[in-house]
Amino acid sequence: MKAVILAAGYATRLHPLSENQPKPLLPVAGKPIVEYILEKIQELPEISEVLVVTNHRFYDHFRVWLNHYSSAKKITLIDDGTLNNDDRLGAVGDLHFAMKEKEIDEDVMVIAGDNLFGFSLQEFLKFFKTKKKSILALYDLKDMEKVRKRYGVGVMEGSKLVHFEEKPVKPKSSLAATACYIFSQDDLKLVEKSIEQGNADNPGDLVRWLVQHSEVHGFIFDEHWFDVGSLESLQAAEELYRR
Repeated sequence: MKAVILAAGYATRLHPLSENQPKPLLPVAGKPIVEYILEKIQELPEISEVLVVTNHRFYDHFRVWLNHYSSAKKITLIDDGTLNNDDRLGAVGDLHFAMKEKEIDEDVMVIAGDNLFGFSLQEFLKFFKTKKKSILALYDLKDMEKVRKRYGVGVMEGSKLVHFEEKPVKPKSSLAATACYIFSQDDLKLVEKSIEQGNADNPGDLVRWLVQHSEVHGFIFDEHWFDVGSLESLQAAEELYRR
């Protein structure tokens, strides 16, 4: 299994902090966000390589960071060739780009590079092995208004996702998708078909498509989670991680 960290966004909502620095390299409690993710991935012997997909504008930032980062696993940087928010490939487009660049034909763990979460990836992977189907991590915000227009929202029967909608106006549950996934080898073959139907940007659009055309399960956790997309969420993460 390979791990893919999606780090090619331009984080316009975090300007000026992210204007000249990629969001995954912004520090939280003195350490870049991406390193918290990598620490959790290091615990997984099943992961043979970590692919960090970035854009051309910030590629050198990641290269300099990687030169000073010590890892027990092989980390490969992939430049998606884009220069600004207008020509970005989108999260699913970047996943597809990485698949083609590295000729991936195996299960893949995919994590957004701005995700800070408390659950164990060992438990996440164990859940995947029991289902042998694609899975995503879900966090119950316990408030419909908190997920409204903000997150991908899942509806489950047992552990199986039976409905998924990206940023719904009228959410059917309070289960928010957290941009942590494991896609099965079989489902990755469907990514290109999904992109052809216009689902290249949000990973949630791919999940919605897979719910309709395959089988997806939800891993619900109750540890902390920060989707670092605003100054407020970055400050909240800083406060918790310093404690």
